[in-house]
Amino acid sequence: MKKYAIHPLKWEHPEVQRLIQELDRELYEKYPAEEVFVVDHSQAAGKELIYQVAFDGETAIGCGTIQVWQPGEVELKRFYVAPAYRNQGVAARILKMLENEAREQGKHTIKLETGDQQTEAIGFYEKHGFQPIERFGAYADCPSSVCFQKRLR
Repeated sequence: MKKYAIHPLKWEHPEVQRLIQELDRELYEKYPAEEVFVVDHSQAAGKELIYQVAFDGETAIGCGTIQVWQPGEVELKRFYVAPAYRNQGVAARILKMLENEAREQGKHTIKLETGDQQTEAIGFYEKHGFQPIERFGAYADCPSSVCFQKRLR
């Protein structure tokens, strides 16, 4: 299995923005606009986000970030791998880096939201130890939202 380099990048980086645009395109094809939850990078919390970005040579192929949710908890946000690179371990490596980052910040739990049409994502999260939870926060009233959490050891 090929090893892809992973680098931390700010959201302003053109490759991060490109990946987020690809993710948004996929989501808007599956869900109504009101059920797509984006990160507002103009807000202070959004500006501070550092993305872990996987590269194949010079091309960014996947990304994800964590955002503080509550004391001790972070939320996995904007987690995406380009279709041509799925099922090659890229997502698992990005997730592992984000989990380590959360531990280093003293966090004990990662939460996330995905959509009910994203069965591959749901399977991925379950495979990596995430347990289903009640919808939370902005997702509480969204019928297509599926939420998970994982306790970090």
